[in-house]
Amino acid sequence: MSYEPPVAEIGFTLRAVADFDDAALGDIPLDAILAEAGRFAADVIAPLNRVGDREGVRFADGAVTTAPGWRDAYRLFAEAGWTGVSAPEHHGGMGLPVTIEMAVQEMWNSGAAAFAVAPMLTVGAIEAIDAHGSNELKALYLPRLVAGAWMGTMNLTEPQAGSDLGLLRAQAARADDGSYRISGQKIFITYGEHDLADNIVHLVLARLPDAPPGTGGISMFLVPKFIPGADGARGTRNSVAAVGIEHKLGLHGSPTCTMAYDGAVGWLVGEEHRGLACMFTMMNLARLSVGIQGVGVAERAFQAALGYARERRQGRTPDSAGNGPDPIVGHPDVEMMLMRMASLTAASRALCYSCAEAIDMSRRAPSDGRAVWAER
Repeated sequence: MSYEPPVAEIGFTLRAVADFDDAALGDIPLDAILAEAGRFAADVIAPLNRVGDREGVRFADGAVTTAPGWRDAYRLFAEAGWTGVSAPEHHGGMGLPVTIEMAVQEMWNSGAAAFAVAPMLTVGAIEAIDAHGSNELKALYLPRLVAGAWMGTMNLTEPQAGSDLGLLRAQAARADDGSYRISGQKIFITYGEHDLADNIVHLVLARLPDAPPGTGGISMFLVPKFIPGADGARGTRNSVAAVGIEHKLGLHGSPTCTMAYDGAVGWLVGEEHRGLACMFTMMNLARLSVGIQGVGVAERAFQAALGYARERRQGRTPDSAGNGPDPIVGHPDVEMMLMRMASLTAASRALCYSCAEAIDMSRRAPSDGRAVWAER
């Protein structure tokens, strides 16, 4: 069945539950943003879901080819400015609240979660670079990430370490020109390689030779697939490559890659040995985005279940007219299950939007009240 964006429910939850103030958008009408995002999610993104899951991605000679139609859809996505919803205006973004970012991300995920995770990672990379990157890195990378011409990833997990980052072994060596050389392997890297954008900007955790053990010895580096020139031209191929992709139960349209770094050129983000704090800027927003992913998938599942229950006929309902089997939507137990799905989805949406509003208030509230919101 087709996806119907719940624009009215999203608007109600933002205003009535998350206490979102339309004045935060200035002259931009909230309802217009949600309506346009809903149209894009339904008309452009939702048709990708089935083809992405059936066709998956193709991997050959280190290159990943996404499913048919995905490149064109991403081009339209970037051209419409959706990659920069919450990005700072001085880097080319819309500068809208994180709450709005989460609202539109819900609809992207309802349309096709495997597609939505790609720009979601770029949003996190923009946050991390803007918060911790040098002025030179910001000037070169952020306008292109915000515009969607380049896309971002996060590289944490390694084969021997799993989720225990204190055990990671990827190495970084200082170069004479102020850059670094990164070597090692990373696994489970979402969109580590693909054909959607001109360049891929990897944020990589690695250790310097004099790093202390444990998580206190981790640094974060920006490692591009192509090393750009000062003018942003794509430049030469860096020594980083996908060496395989994971075969997953779902999200087949999203390439989950094993990445190999062989002396790849990178630049420090933040301070040496303090990279985990920098990465958590990206991870904390990504955690909320993963929650929104769940809301989006739940909404789409509810709509599919409701549509099926209205069409599927079996048995007699309590108010049956007696003219053959009735739609199962009229059976009390089926109705109860559908109402439970709708209620849990609505509650989860409210929780995520309230968290997003707390993030916004921790940044936008009067300075003497920000700490209270940051602790929520």
